[in-house]
Amino acid sequence: MTQHWYMGEMADPIQLKDEGNERFQAGELDKAIECYTKAIKLCKDKKVLAVIYRNRSACFLKKESYTNAASDASKAIDVDATDVKALFRRSQALEKLGKLDMAFKDVQRCSTIEPKNKTFLETLRRLGAEIQAKLKTTFSTDSRVQNMFDILLDEEMDKDKKEKAANNLVVLAREDAGAERIFQNNGVPLLLDMLETGKVEMVLAAIRTFAGMCTGHKARTMAIIHLVGIDKLCSIMAVDNEDIALATSDLFQCINDSLTGGDRRTYGKEEALVLDASKDLKSILLALLEMVASKKVSGHGRDQALNLLCRNVPRKDKKDHDHSKSLFTIDHGLKKILKVCGQIPDLPDQLPMTENTQLIASVLLDKLWDDLRCDPERDHYREVCDEYIKGKFDPNDMDRNIHAINALSGLLQGPFEVGNQLVGRQGIMEMMVALCGSEREVDQMVAVEALIHSSTKMSRASFIITNGVSLLKDIYKKTKNEKIKIRALVGLCKLGSAGGDDYSMRQFAEGSTEKLAKQCRKWLCNSAMDTKTRKWAIEGLAYLTQDADVKDDFVEDEPAMKAMFELAKSKDKTILYAVACTLVNCTNSYEKKEIMPELIQLAKFSKQHVPEQHPKDKKDFIQKRVKRLLKGGVISALTVMVKADNLLLTDQTKEMLARVFLALADDAKDRGTICAHGGGKALIPLALEGSAIGKIRASHALAKIAAVSNPEIAFPGERIYEVVRPLVSLLHPERDGVQNYEALLSLTNLAGLNDKLRVKILKEKALPEIEQYMFEDHDHIRQAATECMCNLVTCKEVQDRYLEDGNDRLKLLVLMCAEDDEKLQRAAAGALAMLTAAQKKLCTKMTLVTLQWLEILQRLILHDQPQIQHRGLVIVYNILNSDDNELAKKLIESEILEILTVIGKAMDNPKRQLVIDVARTCLVKAMDLGLIKPFTTPS
Repeated sequence: MTQHWYMGEMADPIQLKDEGNERFQAGELDKAIECYTKAIKLCKDKKVLAVIYRNRSACFLKKESYTNAASDASKAIDVDATDVKALFRRSQALEKLGKLDMAFKDVQRCSTIEPKNKTFLETLRRLGAEIQAKLKTTFSTDSRVQNMFDILLDEEMDKDKKEKAANNLVVLAREDAGAERIFQNNGVPLLLDMLETGKVEMVLAAIRTFAGMCTGHKARTMAIIHLVGIDKLCSIMAVDNEDIALATSDLFQCINDSLTGGDRRTYGKEEALVLDASKDLKSILLALLEMVASKKVSGHGRDQALNLLCRNVPRKDKKDHDHSKSLFTIDHGLKKILKVCGQIPDLPDQLPMTENTQLIASVLLDKLWDDLRCDPERDHYREVCDEYIKGKFDPNDMDRNIHAINALSGLLQGPFEVGNQLVGRQGIMEMMVALCGSEREVDQMVAVEALIHSSTKMSRASFIITNGVSLLKDIYKKTKNEKIKIRALVGLCKLGSAGGDDYSMRQFAEGSTEKLAKQCRKWLCNSAMDTKTRKWAIEGLAYLTQDADVKDDFVEDEPAMKAMFELAKSKDKTILYAVACTLVNCTNSYEKKEIMPELIQLAKFSKQHVPEQHPKDKKDFIQKRVKRLLKGGVISALTVMVKADNLLLTDQTKEMLARVFLALADDAKDRGTICAHGGGKALIPLALEGSAIGKIRASHALAKIAAVSNPEIAFPGERIYEVVRPLVSLLHPERDGVQNYEALLSLTNLAGLNDKLRVKILKEKALPEIEQYMFEDHDHIRQAATECMCNLVTCKEVQDRYLEDGNDRLKLLVLMCAEDDEKLQRAAAGALAMLTAAQKKLCTKMTLVTLQWLEILQRLILHDQPQIQHRGLVIVYNILNSDDNELAKKLIESEILEILTVIGKAMDNPKRQLVIDVARTCLVKAMDLGLIKPFTTPS
């Protein structure tokens, strides 16, 4: 018996070395490394130490830890320069690290020591050829780089050639060797020359090339920042060109990623000191904050600066305690962000903005607030906001007042509780009321918007209903400006829907809500109006569609529905949330609280309010609305909305879109329509990113589609592999039975396609969950899990689990073959047939797990369903073919021979031919084994 040594015990290095060797032979690499490491600490003999280092080097090679493997081999070589094993191991490690010339030298020494060793000679030839090829490409790359720059900077060069050279340069920069080559060949000054031309194509090519050069290489990134300059990059992002602003934003993201851990190289202590990026990161943060409120920056540039701050300032993981970037941004940039929120596009001398700028600023305010960790930090945030808004109030300057109220609207759309607290301050509501009564239309517009945003919560709405409804009605009736009229209407819509979908809590008189909605639909269909104004019509419907009459009218109004879908596809992404809300309301896919009947009786008895359901919120009405939405083209609108690579597609919006998709996929007949319009592809990002509930809803919608559709059509190309993880997530015990069942059906569908998908399902650790559901009490779930397992048993990993002792996996499968449920029986028999064909040992094992095996086998081969009978006969053949002669003899001595003879002697029959042929094959096999004698002709 081998003696094992453990941590903390004093041991002999020789024994530890031997123990390590045994572990290595058994494939237990981590344990082997542990033994060798302890032996190294204890060993005093240099020669033994060299052997131990050499052995540990072999472990590291196997674990693909090439730096450690080379280091250990070097220590062995230091003791004995002619140690061939150590030299060859170092050579292998160096080759993997890309150091071909050094690897070549080591193999050269090996072949000098052992000139007849074929492995050394073959490796020598191969490495020599690779080094030659590398030199060739290096020299050709040098000339190619120079050639590309010559073409790009030649004023008279043909436009097509320049375009091709620019694309080639970008492609070359994406590979590390190419990026290094550009950098070494005076590339940065030449790229700066391209930026100076000011031509859009040239600037884009230069920026994208810089992005490639900065990806994953900290040292090169820092060099480029210092050669180009952060201010220069900011001035390029500030240009009024969407493509250039976006490309520069991507470059900044690459820079940030490389400086904050995107670089996987290992640096020595000296290099690490030189490569301290904290100063550069701070400079970039300050430069972006400067851009936020600068008049020199275009709207697109401002959007990208805000986007970068949103992505990189707040912590991605709340477990990380360092939120210093957020605190720094609040101190140096909160007022600048509030300044953006306060801009009034209709006034002169405002900051350049796009339709999305102010909402992105609100999202940033919310993310910063959410990143704070304690009350003093939150108090400081509130104080800065309070100070900024109070500082803008001026009785003699109306422009400053509406700037303050608009900044407040920005807070209400971001960290609502901060804005809500400020609305409650003395003088703020009075200021809103005064602005509503102003003669200037711009004042009225800002005030109405602020009223709308401040009535988000029911408690505030009740206060505003008493004060604001008459005010808004007054504005609605008196104003001739459509832009103000529509905003006042939305305010009334919002206040009118304060009771949600509770039919008994309607705020306005019967019919008023439908009239408001009709006006909203009319504005929505008016293509002569600007997008921003029509957007407010959707905002109104987002509130009003909580009323079931309004939902029904809206889906019946095809032009209004299609107008909303077209707006959802526009560049204005501030519209996404309102469209998502409207669709959630129309499909009734919002969260519904289940109320126990006993509690309703109790509430009625105690004269408490009981929510009532509208007659048109019943299932048949919802189904009709879903059909109308699908016919109107909702899927194409949803697929565009999901693609919005923008911070405005918040987790909350994603969750609502996932809910809508799930409602649309409820009827199996509609799932083909969803796939045909790209709905399957659109669901994948929703299932992988967003809130926990959103991901579950999207995954469930994916499961519904994958369960009944051809997955290769629903999720074309490589996307099909991305579907596996969301489906596996639905197998979690916390998910409900329907989700478990539909996930199992869809995984069965996927597992039946190819090996690569089966391996992907196993990699996502689905196997233990599927096995667990095979023991489930619920018949449908048990059957689905067994069918899924039947499609997975061709994988070696699954077969190995059935070969393991100490579990009931195989017993369960054998016993399932005796179940009355034919679908379950068919799946279990199919799995057993494939397992016994792949692993002969399982033929013997299945006879040991239960005494009923022979009886169960007879039931299978006598079954009146040809599919089940065929699977049973395949199991019989597998047992006869299993090299276990005793078992084969036992089988043939039983009644099974008689059954095989009856089936085999039957006349040919196309419907049962497969069964007859397998029975005959079994009889032939029994004859070959000498267990029966040949029979002559059928009687």
